Amino acid sequence: MRLSDIKTILHAEVLWGEEHLDREVFSACGSDFMSDVLAFVKNQALLLTGLVNPQVVRTADMVDILSLAEERDIVVMTCPKRMYEACGLLYSNGLRGNCDGDN
Repeated sequence: MRLSDIKTILHAEVLWGEEHLDREVFSACGSDFMSDVLAFVKNQALLLTGLVNPQVVRTADMVDILSLAEERDIVVMTCPKRMYEACGLLYSNGLRGNCDGDN
């Protein structure tokens, strides 16, 4: 699934990387635990996280997350949906997960 499709399905706003929306992702993982992400997320996977608390915002600001995304060519989007709904929408549109071993 292309990132442009994900943007449409989730009614997402691109914070950085609009020029990379033609990229494909082959699987997705939804998690708020970075240890899960490190253990299970593979290359060209979409990460969905519901982390939106003040600490996350401060951490993102401290590490200049958008500059880091730009440096590494990582698309960053935000959407108004909760993680559960976003994962369900993407799954029902054909994007499978890799946290459970699916590819």
